[in-house]
Amino acid sequence: MDLRQLQNFVAVAAAGTVTGAANALGLAPASVSEQVRRLEHSLGVALFERTPRGMRLTDAGATLLTRARGLLDHADEVRRAVTGGRRRVRIGALEMLAAIRLPAVLRRLSARRPDLDVDVRPLTRQSLLAEVAGGTLDAALLLDLGERVGGLGFTPPADLDHLDVGEVRLWLVAAPGGAREPLLVSPSGCSIRLAADQVLGTRLPRRELTSIATAREWAKQGMGSALLPDFAVDPDLASGALVPLDPESGQAPELALRLVWLRGREPALRDVLYAMSA
Repeated sequence: MDLRQLQNFVAVAAAGTVTGAANALGLAPASVSEQVRRLEHSLGVALFERTPRGMRLTDAGATLLTRARGLLDHADEVRRAVTGGRRRVRIGALEMLAAIRLPAVLRRLSARRPDLDVDVRPLTRQSLLAEVAGGTLDAALLLDLGERVGGLGFTPPADLDHLDVGEVRLWLVAAPGGAREPLLVSPSGCSIRLAADQVLGTRLPRRELTSIATAREWAKQGMGSALLPDFAVDPDLASGALVPLDPESGQAPELALRLVWLRGREPALRDVLYAMSA
């Protein structure tokens, strides 16, 4: 049993498939599969049930998973102690959050923990969740709703914990004198689109566009209304290029700016998570 085998095992457990784990690790599927087989051979137990729908942990695999994550964290700590290397934290975020909201979070972290090096990766939500679960990201920043992870309408991996580090206000807006229909929406699966589905339902006809930025520009040109996050629409509200609709429908519930990480990794991440949220 070696660390590379454990890393591959944890990635497969998180992704549920060898291909998904290989994508997260940047390796060939055959290489990942071979490492898992060697680990099973060295332990003398089956760690996964191979099914048509993917890889499912056996009882032995579930027992190993938490301990494997702890071993990988400890190995990283030992490596840094011996080499004198700086601690590196890997943070992922939705692209729009990485561009606009993540800098403030990282400034708090840098002020409290100047000894850290921080890597930032802008990814889609599906990739963020898979890489946090697989251990290739330490934590991820995303948008959500309610008290549980996935309240916005997506299915998270098991064993995620979270901390809310801010709020994002949503506004239903249109150009002054512009059309209120159709509702201009971003692609299916986008966080703001999921919020529109929950807040507005299907009562307005819709036109799907390529991004939040495109929906904002179309709304400014009077082509319909759009549900937009504060960081995308505040300048246009201040200038009058866009106006909120009537009070009952103009302001949607606030979304949580949510930091998620893998449950059980708190001993290795507690100080980092505190610094990011304080």
